Amino acid sequence: LVSILAPQLDGKAVVARINALEKIYGVQDWRVAFSIAYEVSKEQFCTFPDHKTAMEIGIRTGIAYVTNGIVSSPLEGFTRLDIRKRRDGKEYLALFFSGPIRSAGGTGASVSVLIGDYVRKMHGYAVYDPEEIEVKRFVTELYDYHERITNLQYLPSEKEIDFLARHIPVQIEGEAS
Repeated sequence: LVSILAPQLDGKAVVARINALEKIYGVQDWRVAFSIAYEVSKEQFCTFPDHKTAMEIGIRTGIAYVTNGIVSSPLEGFTRLDIRKRRDGKEYLALFFSGPIRSAGGTGASVSVLIGDYVRKMHGYAVYDPEEIEVKRFVTELYDYHERITNLQYLPSEKEIDFLARHIPVQIEGEAS
């Protein structure tokens, strides 16, 4: 599935490694997704034009594993990865998502963020440090979405949203919906 975007990715070697990881961790264990994402991102199976592309394809591979490779989430739901600068000059990761991530389901979508964070951490990138205006935007957008678009299954309190926004280790980005 992911080789559609990265033809140089050797599917046979990745499949063999996934099978080996499943013998260690078990089938559909998230540790398999984390491991294969990191191994692809460090170019264990092939080389990529740059480090950012390697991490992006690694994250896509992990998402493909979590979703059993049967939905569009790894290709169209996770749209891209950006490397950005914090206020202190350190680099962090911004993960871009779009509507097709919904096909992964709530668990798959949230694990996609965890996979991105794992790749971030393993490659030594800093955590995201949102500005005050971004934290307030989280609150506003969640409440607007809940009230104007659809009722969320669970609407966190403003205090909970503030806490989450300040402590998320990667920036969640995407096109407006």
